[in-house]
Amino acid sequence: MSKNVSWDQNGNWEVKGDWGNQKSANPLSRFASAHWQDRLDKLRAAHHVPGAALAVIIDGEVHELASGVLHRGTGAAVTTDSVFLCGSIAKVYTATMIMQLVDEGKLDLDAPVIDVLPEFAVPDPEATKTITTRQLLSHTAGLTNDFNYDSGRGDDCLAKFVEAAREVPQDCPTGTTFSYGGVGYVVMGRMIEVLTGLTWDQAVLERLAQPLGLERTVTLPEQALKFRTAMSHLGEPGVDPDPAPEWDLMPRSVAPAARIISSAGDMARFAQMHLAGGLAEDGTRVLSADATAAMQRREVDCPDKWTVSGDGQGLGWVLNNWNGVGGFGHDGAAIGQYGYLRVIPSAKMAIVLLTNGGGARQLYSDLFRELLAELAEVTMPAPFAPPANPPAIDIAPYTGTYKRAGVVVTVSAQDGKPHMLYEFVDSMAGMSPPLSIDLTPVSVDAATGNTVWAGTGAGPSFSEGYMPVIFSVLANGVPCVIVGTRATPKTD
Repeated sequence: MSKNVSWDQNGNWEVKGDWGNQKSANPLSRFASAHWQDRLDKLRAAHHVPGAALAVIIDGEVHELASGVLHRGTGAAVTTDSVFLCGSIAKVYTATMIMQLVDEGKLDLDAPVIDVLPEFAVPDPEATKTITTRQLLSHTAGLTNDFNYDSGRGDDCLAKFVEAAREVPQDCPTGTTFSYGGVGYVVMGRMIEVLTGLTWDQAVLERLAQPLGLERTVTLPEQALKFRTAMSHLGEPGVDPDPAPEWDLMPRSVAPAARIISSAGDMARFAQMHLAGGLAEDGTRVLSADATAAMQRREVDCPDKWTVSGDGQGLGWVLNNWNGVGGFGHDGAAIGQYGYLRVIPSAKMAIVLLTNGGGARQLYSDLFRELLAELAEVTMPAPFAPPANPPAIDIAPYTGTYKRAGVVVTVSAQDGKPHMLYEFVDSMAGMSPPLSIDLTPVSVDAATGNTVWAGTGAGPSFSEGYMPVIFSVLANGVPCVIVGTRATPKTD
């Protein structure tokens, strides 16, 4: 049970003054540990995931389970105190610290970023003058996700990254659509450094981990060595993967967008703070109630409603709407390790699943579908897939080349069949072999004119078998293709 925080009779959080006399608000827990341990074990093995950690917080109580091995080469078992690479879930930690600075009066979300970072720029001078922190948080600034620049291991790595990113073209003009972008979160990481006098790594520890009592949350690889650490695994779908050649390939500079190292339980406690309106377990206020609520408020709709199970974006959080039940969360991927965080306020529940390879997306889908149905009365949508009788949609209007920083997408008709080639180039070259993807039409959105297609052959990290591909038009009239929640404009 949380130390000094519990639910009152109206379903709101209240702080208790006498922890010594406090009893669990829910002595008959809704969470049947033995049952869910069995389901985790069976589903993990069925989907060839070497190891997984699950944490469920419900009614203020954290339940932690572990299954499988940290490393298939050594056979070291996953335990509840094991830590995993959590990838892009780091963005929510960065967003939380940004909102702390708003609380402190040090930052205005709607002021230009250059008010804090005069050195910030994009190739478009007008966009440089107008891009705001709110747009960075909500992925509407047009900054790319695919600039993997290694600026070294020094404490100046974020400053050097921001300087190098000045020459990186935007994926799309500011304000024209939602397009997931990590560069904006690195920029905000640097803003945190300037406004606090701490490195981003120090800020995570001093402003989040310590006040929240997160003893297994770190940001640097050398810090992870203090704990039982999950090894990354890679391999073809449907078989047990092998240990990766390297544990993590990401440079220190991208950490504000892509590297939190955490146990599942620690991440659940971080989520609990957001459930509790900004209160830590001991009643310490980490974030104001207004800022906490603002992070969960819809800023923009997402054309891709399937890749990260969300149809909208808040300030850091991805927003879910499952048949009328609202929630929020984030996914993360880091070279063979995949993390999933979902929060359902109406059920007073958060779920964290951390994995180290294999069919992680399928494990997430099957396990969370059962957990949410039983514990939150939530029906998750069926996995994304084309209908049995696909509609007739002509690929011809969408054929051509689409480009953004680090990525080239080529859409064509091969032997009369719709096809897409997705290639990483420039600074992203070598991140993955080219993805050859067959396309099947799914639907036409009558309200927007967007056409939705199902892509195959992209592997388990993208989807549960089919990858959503959406052809849309930016607010400036330029056609684009949206893959993995990233918008890529058409160039010819």
